[in-house]
Amino acid sequence: MSDIEKLKQRLRDFAEERDWDQFHSPKNLVMALSVEVAELVEHFQWLTEEHSQQLDTKTLAEVTDEIADVQLYLIRLADKLSVNIVEAANNKIVKNAAKYPADKVKGKSKKYTEY
Repeated sequence: MSDIEKLKQRLRDFAEERDWDQFHSPKNLVMALSVEVAELVEHFQWLTEEHSQQLDTKTLAEVTDEIADVQLYLIRLADKLSVNIVEAANNKIVKNAAKYPADKVKGKSKKYTEY
């Protein structure tokens, strides 16, 4: 069993033990996910580029928790929609490689429609 599958099962068990599955509709999970992403953004909002790459220990611990929250909600959402999140991510990398050929976009930050 993969690490993602183990997490998915732990999340299922966690929700079931608390009778929370009734609240875990895709709509509710997406809404909760957006809140967690906003909490992650909050830690970086007013930092310089340099400071964002050199977080102090306390901030890094808080950011780590928010990253975990985002990941857990994504796994739960994918589970509810029967999406294989690893397969979907791998497929998206292939699509992005076609949209952004390295020989055309290397060192550039423009959208694929702009190069």
